[in-house]
Amino acid sequence: MNTPIADFIDSYIESNSSRFHMPGHKGVGEIEKYDITEISGADVLYSADGIINESENSVSKLFGTEHSYYCTEGSTLAIKAMLALVSKGTSKTILAARNVHKAFVYGCALLDLSVEWLYPKDYSHLCACSISAEDVRSALAKTVEKPCAVYITSPDYLGNIADISGISKVCREAGVPLLVDNAHGAYLNFLEHSLHPIALGAAMCADSAHKTLPVLTGGAYLHVSKDHPEFVKGARSALSLFASTSPSYLIMRSLDLCNKYMAECFKSELSDCVAKTDACKKELADMGISVEASEPCKIVVNAEKMGYSGDALGDILRSSGVEAEFCDCEYVVLMTSPRNTDEDFEKVLNAFQNIEHRESIAPFSITPAYAKQVMSIREATFAENELVPVEKAIGRVCASPSVSCPPAVPIAVSGELIGETEISLFKRYGIGSIEVVK
Repeated sequence: MNTPIADFIDSYIESNSSRFHMPGHKGVGEIEKYDITEISGADVLYSADGIINESENSVSKLFGTEHSYYCTEGSTLAIKAMLALVSKGTSKTILAARNVHKAFVYGCALLDLSVEWLYPKDYSHLCACSISAEDVRSALAKTVEKPCAVYITSPDYLGNIADISGISKVCREAGVPLLVDNAHGAYLNFLEHSLHPIALGAAMCADSAHKTLPVLTGGAYLHVSKDHPEFVKGARSALSLFASTSPSYLIMRSLDLCNKYMAECFKSELSDCVAKTDACKKELADMGISVEASEPCKIVVNAEKMGYSGDALGDILRSSGVEAEFCDCEYVVLMTSPRNTDEDFEKVLNAFQNIEHRESIAPFSITPAYAKQVMSIREATFAENELVPVEKAIGRVCASPSVSCPPAVPIAVSGELIGETEISLFKRYGIGSIEVVK
């Protein structure tokens, strides 16, 4: 597996050229020396025809895509590019599962897309939205106008994986492309049996390489399926529409080097990691810890069943030298990768071993809020707004989603009327104020 970007940067460093180009650090420093700009031979990310394109061709083979594009601004960029690519037709409506990342909402605002929301039958958590193939079939049958795409998040922050194979079949039958926010699932392609959205029939998906692969933060992919080559033509333009003209070569170098890792040893190392993660989950369950079913490289603990909030349990883990990926009022989420050592897993087990069990906390009842859209997403996002305490937001129109990242899943979406259900959820998830249309 060639690493053309890394090789070019290494050769440039060895040339000892005087850097009369950006960046201003001039390559002084152990990390800075790898940080270059679009000098001769370095190619240009959003019009790539040299070393970047060569490296992307390698990752395309690894993922079995028509083409996979590098992003240095995370899945946020890839999500917006996917939306731009499907918005070129006559339909400006997208059918989307409700647990979207706020990047999706901002993309719809910028492109003036409207959304028909898919709600789960059982609304258990802000991050979860269990949608079946039949749910999608039923929703498509009810739409007045065929949507430009169906959009889902899988895996979600709690490690739930959707039936992408079934949903993609329904979408193919309806002639509607399936888009997947697969930010947490780049590694799924390298399991013994691939669970990656492209392998299961998605038209396009966004992967955050940095979340589950050894890639610097911000490294991501936009994958286009071989079944939908029509999206390749405008993909670079769609990415450049939202991207910086100064992409990080540090991130591109790490994406390039990751190709070699994925080609040579990742599958075997991932298999070992999954086995260790499974063993850790089993030992935790044997201790009486409430471990939820989840994707292979997540350990999801229901803290309330142990008598704690997720935040409180996260603090206890932190005091034992374990930093979780995500904690909220209900859950603690730990993400694993082959770079986690045996000692890391032992620390997790030891930390939980020392936690006193308490009487479980009654689960919070969430009533699905089938929110009323009174303004378009775009109109509300760009309207004059004001920040108000959530207690005073009832009856107001949401201007922009107020939610931290993680998990960045909005409770109220721009243009929706805020009611009692939203207020209770804001309080539940620690949101004290929200921007509303003035």
